[in-house]
Amino acid sequence: MLPGLRTLLSLTVLALLVVAVGGWGWSMLTEPFPKKAEAPVCSSVDVKAGDHVFPAQVTVSVLNASKREGLAGRTMASLIEDGFARGTSGNASKRAGVSTVQIWTSDPQSPAVQLVAAWLPGAKVVRHATTDPGVVVVVGDKFGGADNGPKSYTAKTDATICSPTLS
Repeated sequence: MLPGLRTLLSLTVLALLVVAVGGWGWSMLTEPFPKKAEAPVCSSVDVKAGDHVFPAQVTVSVLNASKREGLAGRTMASLIEDGFARGTSGNASKRAGVSTVQIWTSDPQSPAVQLVAAWLPGAKVVRHATTDPGVVVVVGDKFGGADNGPKSYTAKTDATICSPTLS
């Protein structure tokens, strides 16, 4: 093989290698960083009969079933001020049919539900499926606001509550 042809072939292979590695490097450089995984709002915590459950251990979500704009946000702020942990807030379905205040839960006897109910005068505890985290409070047009409740609630039976996740 001619020396000039060997040099040309070597340079061509090296040039193709540089282009391939450069293209791979550029694609890695311009790729977005992976997103940070969101921590769950709350996690399941077992509570034994006789244990005290405090507001700081209870995550509360609030849904607005009224025509009063911002009622869920104001109620959430009041409950957080009283020591409860923030869940989610938003609007309930238009078919919710809540006039004052309801607590939607799959476990009406939960100590977390009982503690939240003690802070909400006239709250009706309803067995209702929901995807919102923690104890779900649904407020209606006639809801007057949260009241002063007990500093803790003693669990009557073993239960699992949705407690704020440490981050």
